[in-house]
Amino acid sequence: MARQKTPAPEAEDIAETIVDVDVSREMEGSFLEYAYSVIYARALPDARDGLKPVQRRILYQMADMGLRPDRGHVKSARVVGEVMGKLHPHGDTAIYDALVRLAQPFSLRLPLVDGHGNFGSLDDGPAAARYTEARLAASAMTMTAGLDEDVVDFVPNYDNKLTQPEVLPAAIPNLLVNGATGIAVGMATNMAPHNLIEVISAARHLLANPKATLEDLMRFVPGPDLPTGGKIVGLDGIRDAYRTGRGSFRTRASARIENVSSRRTGIVITELPYLIGPEKVIEKIKEGVQSKKLSGISAVTDLTDRAHGLRLVIEIKNGFNAEAVLEQLYRHTPLEDSFGINNVALVDGEPRTLGLRELLQVWVDHRLTVTRRRSQYRLTRRTERLHLVDGLLLAIVDIDEVIQLIRSSDDADTARARLIEVFDLSQVQAEYILELRLRRLTKFSRIELEKEQDDLRREITALEEILGDEARLRAVVTAEMADVAQQFGTPRRTILLESAGAAAVTPAVAPLEVEDTPCWALLSATGLLARTAEEAGPDRIERRTSHDVLRTAVRTTARGEVGAVTSKGRMIRIAVLDLPALPPTNGAPSLSGGVPVSEACLLEPGESVLALASLAPDAAPLTLGTTQGVVKRVTADYPGNRDAWDVVALKPGDSVVGAGTATDDDELVFVTSDAQLLHFPAAVVRPQGRAAGGMAGIKLGLGVEAIAFGVVTDLADALVVTIAGTSGALPGTQAGSAKVTPLGLYPAKGRGTGGVRAHRFIRGEDTLLLAWVGAAPAHATGAAGQPMPLPGPDQRRDGSGIPLAAPVHAIG
Repeated sequence: MARQKTPAPEAEDIAETIVDVDVSREMEGSFLEYAYSVIYARALPDARDGLKPVQRRILYQMADMGLRPDRGHVKSARVVGEVMGKLHPHGDTAIYDALVRLAQPFSLRLPLVDGHGNFGSLDDGPAAARYTEARLAASAMTMTAGLDEDVVDFVPNYDNKLTQPEVLPAAIPNLLVNGATGIAVGMATNMAPHNLIEVISAARHLLANPKATLEDLMRFVPGPDLPTGGKIVGLDGIRDAYRTGRGSFRTRASARIENVSSRRTGIVITELPYLIGPEKVIEKIKEGVQSKKLSGISAVTDLTDRAHGLRLVIEIKNGFNAEAVLEQLYRHTPLEDSFGINNVALVDGEPRTLGLRELLQVWVDHRLTVTRRRSQYRLTRRTERLHLVDGLLLAIVDIDEVIQLIRSSDDADTARARLIEVFDLSQVQAEYILELRLRRLTKFSRIELEKEQDDLRREITALEEILGDEARLRAVVTAEMADVAQQFGTPRRTILLESAGAAAVTPAVAPLEVEDTPCWALLSATGLLARTAEEAGPDRIERRTSHDVLRTAVRTTARGEVGAVTSKGRMIRIAVLDLPALPPTNGAPSLSGGVPVSEACLLEPGESVLALASLAPDAAPLTLGTTQGVVKRVTADYPGNRDAWDVVALKPGDSVVGAGTATDDDELVFVTSDAQLLHFPAAVVRPQGRAAGGMAGIKLGLGVEAIAFGVVTDLADALVVTIAGTSGALPGTQAGSAKVTPLGLYPAKGRGTGGVRAHRFIRGEDTLLLAWVGAAPAHATGAAGQPMPLPGPDQRRDGSGIPLAAPVHAIG
């Protein structure tokens, strides 16, 4: 037992009152109060806006201070002081740490604070608050928009002198987009960042289809999208996390093997796992070399700068296989790291573990509530204003009588009462007329009031429709979601791989010899390169790509070379040995074991790889088509001493849209954005040298461009896939309508003509989003390589399409 002293009720009493308190009960009560405070007031985010209390208070206070993106930065110390003094009495260090994280682009997928100064790096902390400056980022304005329209409840601050929002309106699904981390008492949260466009697409789908399953939503959100990019290896843990709220996945650095000098090969790291800094990697590599866990490494150089981003060069000793060394690095250094997902957040004031569907549902419900309350607030304000305008117009009509009535009244109360009685006005209208300024009595002011009256009535009608019709309310919410995605959405940075995809590697104590056996070099629709471990026919290659679809398969050897044809009319030499080998199997392994094309060849900004081609002198001529309708067959006079060269002289604004090898017996096919298709024999296109600009392939109308080009060997076995949609939509967010048609239904026409219609646009469609021509069967894939269903073949060559459930990224 413990004895607690308390002062007597009255100051003049000298005696003390001794209260006996049970120590275990006191400790239990105090611990529970502490645990409750940590869980609800510090460590866990709210599932609606994805913010912890300190983060919410920072954004609210900065908005209250007017620190908008169009104004100048202010000292971070000033923001910290305002937040600490008014809303968050837990110390300046905690507030500044939270402010710094909100501004770090390597911590958040969509930073909410625009920082100016040293806000730290993955290896170093930030400068002191007195040296840095901050203001709200543009994305944070959508988090706080509408706070003055009664969209959320306000609660007292710590001393009951001010109020603060219980939750922010959060037009951005912040919890999924930026993730969260926090350690409470007895529980913790660790959530991975995601891509804004993908999350909002899934939320809009859930809003339109309340019974959507997890599999439906994962078509839009295939996995996390980390701020630092890299690769996620293994998707089973992600599926578990989306289903149960708990799971894990492995993140890998993005690496490619290059010749760093004339005699030395090196591994170049361009992206690191989430929250891993280069100095930590270098330190672990040095420790591994000293402890003999790593071998074959001669030097590590950090060439990172602001202009080129992260670049960590690991030089390999002569005689060692770079692929084997890279596998060692993945095993023994942070170049491969694990991330444990634990989706714990507050829902209705209660900690809960949430899956993907539950997280989306909570945010969607919150946005519906915010929009409903905002509409009700605006309806009330506009109704009140219309009431005043109606009274004012009534007074202006008989303004002489109104003036006479007011002048003949003894006081304001009498004038108010007489106005109510004579003109049948309300108390509010009469008071408003008494305060009327004489300049409002002009003819122009009356015209303005009548226009305002009409505008108010239209707005009131629209708001009543929103509040009276659930479908109309949902349409407003989904439109606002689309606007946010279009304004702040960015392409995916992290590559999702079903598995590592690398064969077992022997310790790199000696060179790892690779025999020059026949194989196939593969390019997937999502831009992954790989090679087969043995020779296989194209039919077997197609059967063994379960995760992705093929864009090109070229017969070669393990020690041979192939060329990558790019959108800028270049061919880049690629050593087949640098491509990871898919392990031999009787099943259907995943092409996700390949490497991105950006790791195998150096691309210019905005350049992409369209196809692979053989560099053998006896290979069929490389044939390509451009967006301006130019076609060219290239003679195989490729230089043997260069890593890259031009294969076509492009006109300004033109780019290659498709490529393949074509003999004289093959057929060449163009598809344009206005749904025209033209095919003609390859024999009518004579081969030209690399410096030539090609010849007219298809005639294009004003504002029209070719969006697909293909080479077909057998017309009877070829298919045409077209996907139509709206040209004004954000790329990657519109599903559109698809049609699959046998190519044999389209008549052949001469080179340089306009072709025939291949897809009839329905209401709301004005362009083709995607087109593909090739051998059957056709398979579609999403942005992360997940399979997407296509409709069956349509025998109408100019028919309309069938709506798709989700956007298609590529076809192969």
